[in-house]
Amino acid sequence: MYAVIKTGGKQLRVEEGQTIWVEKLDVQEGDVVVFDEVLLVGGDNTKVGTPLVDGATVTAKVDKQGKSKKIIVFKYKPKKNYRRKQGHRQPYTRLVIEKINA
Repeated sequence: MYAVIKTGGKQLRVEEGQTIWVEKLDVQEGDVVVFDEVLLVGGDNTKVGTPLVDGATVTAKVDKQGKSKKIIVFKYKPKKNYRRKQGHRQPYTRLVIEKINA
Protein backbone atom coordinates (compact mmCIF):
# COMPACT_ATOMS: atom_id res chain seq x y z
CA MET A 1 0.00 0.00 0.00
CA TYR A 2 1.29 3.46 -0.86
CA ALA A 3 0.09 7.05 -0.73
CA VAL A 4 0.95 10.39 -2.29
CA ILE A 5 1.12 13.18 0.30
CA LYS A 6 1.71 16.91 0.04
CA THR A 7 4.19 18.61 2.38
CA GLY A 8 6.58 21.52 2.05
CA GLY A 9 5.21 22.46 -1.37
CA LYS A 10 6.13 19.05 -2.77
CA GLN A 11 4.32 15.79 -3.45
CA LEU A 12 5.89 12.56 -2.18
CA ARG A 13 5.03 8.89 -2.82
CA VAL A 14 5.38 7.07 0.51
CA GLU A 15 5.04 3.49 1.77
CA GLU A 16 4.93 2.08 5.30
CA GLY A 17 8.41 1.71 6.80
CA GLN A 18 9.98 4.12 4.31
CA THR A 19 12.37 6.90 5.42
CA ILE A 20 11.83 10.29 3.77
CA TRP A 21 13.48 13.69 3.97
CA VAL A 22 11.10 16.70 3.89
CA GLU A 23 11.40 20.44 4.34
CA LYS A 24 11.93 21.33 8.00
CA LEU A 25 8.86 20.82 10.21
CA ASP A 26 8.46 22.52 13.59
CA VAL A 27 8.42 19.31 15.69
CA GLN A 28 10.77 17.57 18.12
CA GLU A 29 12.64 14.31 17.50
CA GLY A 30 10.49 11.34 18.51
CA ASP A 31 7.18 13.15 17.92
CA VAL A 32 4.44 11.79 15.67
CA VAL A 33 3.32 13.82 12.64
CA VAL A 34 -0.02 13.24 10.90
CA PHE A 35 -0.36 14.29 7.25
CA ASP A 36 -3.98 14.87 6.26
CA GLU A 37 -3.27 16.22 2.76
CA VAL A 38 -3.37 12.84 1.00
CA LEU A 39 -3.77 13.10 -2.78
CA LEU A 40 -3.87 9.38 -3.65
CA VAL A 41 -3.98 6.03 -1.87
CA GLY A 42 -2.86 3.07 -3.97
CA GLY A 43 -2.63 -0.68 -3.62
CA ASP A 44 -5.40 -3.25 -4.12
CA ASN A 45 -8.07 -0.53 -4.14
CA THR A 46 -6.83 2.79 -5.55
CA LYS A 47 -8.50 5.99 -4.34
CA VAL A 48 -7.79 9.25 -6.16
CA GLY A 49 -8.71 12.49 -4.44
CA THR A 50 -10.38 15.53 -5.96
CA PRO A 51 -8.05 17.10 -4.84
CA LEU A 52 -7.77 15.24 -1.48
CA VAL A 53 -8.90 11.77 -0.39
CA ASP A 54 -11.58 12.14 2.30
CA GLY A 55 -10.62 10.65 5.67
CA ALA A 56 -7.17 9.46 4.57
CA THR A 57 -4.15 10.20 6.76
CA VAL A 58 -0.50 9.22 6.88
CA THR A 59 1.25 8.89 10.25
CA ALA A 60 5.02 9.37 10.52
CA LYS A 61 7.54 9.49 13.36
CA VAL A 62 10.24 12.19 13.43
CA ASP A 63 13.62 10.46 13.26
CA LYS A 64 15.98 13.44 13.03
CA GLN A 65 16.22 17.20 12.51
CA GLY A 66 19.29 18.29 10.60
CA LYS A 67 20.96 20.24 7.82
CA SER A 68 22.02 18.93 4.44
CA LYS A 69 25.51 19.29 2.98
CA LYS A 70 26.76 22.76 2.19
CA ILE A 71 26.38 24.13 -1.31
CA ILE A 72 28.31 27.12 -2.63
CA VAL A 73 26.40 29.96 -4.27
CA PHE A 74 28.86 31.93 -6.42
CA LYS A 75 27.73 35.01 -8.33
CA TYR A 76 30.10 36.35 -10.96
CA LYS A 77 30.03 38.99 -13.67
CA PRO A 78 32.96 39.00 -16.04
CA LYS A 79 35.09 42.16 -16.49
CA LYS A 80 33.17 44.02 -13.75
CA ASN A 81 35.10 42.89 -10.64
CA TYR A 82 31.85 41.48 -9.20
CA ARG A 83 32.21 38.26 -7.20
CA ARG A 84 30.05 37.06 -4.31
CA LYS A 85 30.58 33.74 -2.55
CA GLN A 86 27.98 32.42 -0.14
CA GLY A 87 27.36 29.01 1.44
CA HIS A 88 23.97 27.48 2.24
CA ARG A 89 22.83 24.45 4.25
CA GLN A 90 19.16 23.55 3.81
CA PRO A 91 17.42 22.35 7.00
CA TYR A 92 15.40 19.12 6.77
CA THR A 93 13.34 16.71 8.85
CA ARG A 94 13.85 12.97 8.45
CA LEU A 95 10.64 10.93 8.93
CA VAL A 96 9.80 7.24 9.10
CA ILE A 97 6.35 6.42 7.72
CA GLU A 98 4.48 4.27 10.24
CA LYS A 99 0.90 3.92 9.02
CA ILE A 100 -1.30 4.76 6.03
CA ASN A 101 -4.97 5.11 7.01
CA ALA A 102 -7.28 5.00 3.99
